[in-house]
Amino acid sequence: MPIDLPADLLLTVMLAAMRAAAWLAIAPPFSNKAIPRTVKALLSVVIALPVVAAGDLKPPPAETAAVISAMVLQLVTGAALGFLCLLIFTAVQAAGDLLDVFGGFSLSFAFDPLMQQGNAVFGKFFQLLSTTLLMASGAYLIVLQGFFRSYRAIPLDAGLNLATFSDVLAGGIGQMMLAALQIAAPVLAVLFLADVALGLLTRIAPSLNAFSLGFPFKIMLTLVLVGSVLVALPGVVDGLAGTAGATMLKVVGL
Repeated sequence: MPIDLPADLLLTVMLAAMRAAAWLAIAPPFSNKAIPRTVKALLSVVIALPVVAAGDLKPPPAETAAVISAMVLQLVTGAALGFLCLLIFTAVQAAGDLLDVFGGFSLSFAFDPLMQQGNAVFGKFFQLLSTTLLMASGAYLIVLQGFFRSYRAIPLDAGLNLATFSDVLAGGIGQMMLAALQIAAPVLAVLFLADVALGLLTRIAPSLNAFSLGFPFKIMLTLVLVGSVLVALPGVVDGLAGTAGATMLKVVGL
């Protein structure tokens, strides 16, 4: 039985799905390479359908130039919003990378086939743990809500305000660095004091060669103290989800 669908409806769904697909390709945890591309494509359509059903979206004129321009704008808008989410959630992995560098675990650097990038022990562990907490706690719904509201603020034939986006991006980089330091600060402070203690011990008794014990000592100290970071991580992930949602709303002008 033939089914006739309005061309305007199909165009609206396609443009809304393109914005969602670009966002899913970059924003965590949906950007994980373990999620097949077919699933991401279907998920982008699933995100677009309720937005289109709400009746808030209007398609651009059915002209070739207008449609191509709208497609490019939707891809750029989705990718920009996804990059802001990625930047915020990178703080957790950056904290793990700091622990790897200062704790002596950076030597066990390995390639991660799922994310197509290199990670050391705690960088990979913190990334997996933050993704698990994000999904298990339901905090990902806050991020999705912020993305859904972008459709109300930005029509399908318009894009982001570049001036606002650049300001939010600069602030997001600073927030990412600050959050990474705050997460790893307790362990980093102890490791710094351990280096100072080893240096003083070497000055007092040079024959002991205390720095030869520094590498295994710092590894043991990191493993013992990393629990203090893990206790605070659920609250950190919840706060980052709220920040990601608020950042997307700020970019789109809501």
